[in-house]
Amino acid sequence: MKEVLIIGSGISGMTAAIGCASRGAKATLISPLPSERSQSVMAAGGINAALDHNHEGDSIELHIEDTLKGGAYLAGPEAVRELCEDAPRIVEWLRKIGTVFSINEEGEIDQRAFGGQSCRRTCFCGASTGKQIVTALIMEARRLEGKGLIRRLTGYHFHSALIDGDRCYGAALYSERDERIEAFYADALIMATGGQNALFGKTTGSTICDGYAAGRLFMQGVELKNLEFIQYHPTTIETSQKRMLISEAARGEGGRLYYEEDGERVYFMEDEFGEKGNLMPRDVVSRCIYLTGRQVWLDVSFLGRDHIDQRIPEIRDLCQKYRGIDISEESIPVAPSVHYFMGGFAVDDDHRTNIDGIYAVGECASRYHGANRLGGNSLLSAIHSGRVAAAAVCSDDGIDPEDEDAVGARDSSGGLKEISDRIERYIQKENAALEKMRETKSTFPVTYIRKMLAETMAENLGIVRDEKALREGLEDIDFYLRAAGSINFDGCAQAYANYSIMSILALAKATLISAASRKESRGAHYRSDYPDTEEAWRAATVISYDEGAYNVRLDKEGRYEN
Repeated sequence: MKEVLIIGSGISGMTAAIGCASRGAKATLISPLPSERSQSVMAAGGINAALDHNHEGDSIELHIEDTLKGGAYLAGPEAVRELCEDAPRIVEWLRKIGTVFSINEEGEIDQRAFGGQSCRRTCFCGASTGKQIVTALIMEARRLEGKGLIRRLTGYHFHSALIDGDRCYGAALYSERDERIEAFYADALIMATGGQNALFGKTTGSTICDGYAAGRLFMQGVELKNLEFIQYHPTTIETSQKRMLISEAARGEGGRLYYEEDGERVYFMEDEFGEKGNLMPRDVVSRCIYLTGRQVWLDVSFLGRDHIDQRIPEIRDLCQKYRGIDISEESIPVAPSVHYFMGGFAVDDDHRTNIDGIYAVGECASRYHGANRLGGNSLLSAIHSGRVAAAAVCSDDGIDPEDEDAVGARDSSGGLKEISDRIERYIQKENAALEKMRETKSTFPVTYIRKMLAETMAENLGIVRDEKALREGLEDIDFYLRAAGSINFDGCAQAYANYSIMSILALAKATLISAASRKESRGAHYRSDYPDTEEAWRAATVISYDEGAYNVRLDKEGRYEN
């Protein structure tokens, strides 16, 4: 039976596990916390699909064109076509396994408008679509757990891939209970670790998604792609812990953005783009808000209390709980915040990375969204990518016991003897390094570097960028890398969390290098010194790491379909 290790138990990870198990493979889901606490439950707005009962003349072709246009024509057309064609099947499957979608008066799945769409295309479950989908997937996964095809391991953190030569044989995981790093062997490793929120400190996402996995695998030889494309969601509110998302559903229901000038409201998006101005793609709305230089407000009060209670109750509750705002009476003070990462692991049409045996799905994989993701396409791509990777993993040959580089059969640890001996020595070395961290005292806390990193990224890789800011950001990151290279770590409980800082800084540097190398403006990457979109740059930015060297190139050969 093929063994598959999946890092991350959100929507994309669970979908991949269900897909593998349904094909007879054994899938192990690894995460520090249960699926109920994954970032996926935060997804509020909905999932896109061109359904047959749509009364506005929607079609798969329109969905494809909207996705390509919204992504500034950087995503691969064939990848987007496969995504959009799969969408109606995905919605039907979700419904079949127990997802409770909102229903219209005709008894059909209701759909709302989201930014960049030609038609109302977003299927939703109130404003808690992610939570509903996670619940349905958990129940489906448990059914397969009962058959012994899925197992869950919580309280484990990804440490590194077990790479020998140019092939992956599983992953090294840190156990919170044992406070040690352990080897887990597998025929395939699927990464489903989400975005890189910790690079920016306060974002709309979970701090569990800190970018460490991407940075660590990058340093192990896995290529990354399009890191410069970072989506700022235009409507968020400030709280003491994070930025809270005011879902695009509010504007889909008719909410209007404005600022005040001389005591009058200026509906700047409508003035610039007409009736649908509030539902322009997110990169456009965020940039327009930024360029006003003012406090911007979102008004839904005119919809009336009954409409708000029926259609966007979660937004009502969120604003009341965290800011004491009654949105049926008052406008919401909003500002853009980092929300989604279009860049991530570079994957091919089967979601394979450049390292044999490593796959990536969901937000951590860069494939479908180009330079800017449309609202409603994230849940869609999370599920579609999990399905695609599962099919590819189960059709691939996996580890060949006759391989000349893998002498002997599998031993009791699940590895191949010569390779597992080398891997066990590696694990011993990593545990020894971890022990050394616990024995030292810190004079320069890692939390201070993390705080400075977030400030650097927010200041130098914001909604509008230029060469000077990007170079200053790189100088800061190089300083942090030098400091982290000689730092002491204190506290047994903090030792492993502190360990991650070098890989997170490497990812931050790769992101800034990618942004500095793209000398144009496209989608979420806007450079004031290069404001035009250029055909010559219509290709993926791919970056690799080789013994401390960061090598960036434009992928014009099309390996990653850009």
